[in-house]
Amino acid sequence: MYLRDGDGPWYIFASFAGGPKNPDWFHNLLANPDAAISVGDGTTIERVPVKARVLEEGERATTYAEMARRFPQFAEYEQKTTRDTIPVVELTRQ
Repeated sequence: MYLRDGDGPWYIFASFAGGPKNPDWFHNLLANPDAAISVGDGTTIERVPVKARVLEEGERATTYAEMARRFPQFAEYEQKTTRDTIPVVELTRQ
């Protein structure tokens, strides 16, 4: 799942359903922040080149809170994880 407002960046969440470690894709993006995503409505799909950036704590808290407001299971993930923080990654169109 991702969060996006308008034409801004996409935000993705390394929640791993509240698991004890970050998902593998998160480590891949750290190692290779130049990536591509596929977005669309099911009929039309666009491949978009993006640059990944892990949000700093202030930005992360605000963005994660919005995701948890829209999708309450994300609040549950944050409560049950043993990790200090569930990272949020910003994907900006290149």
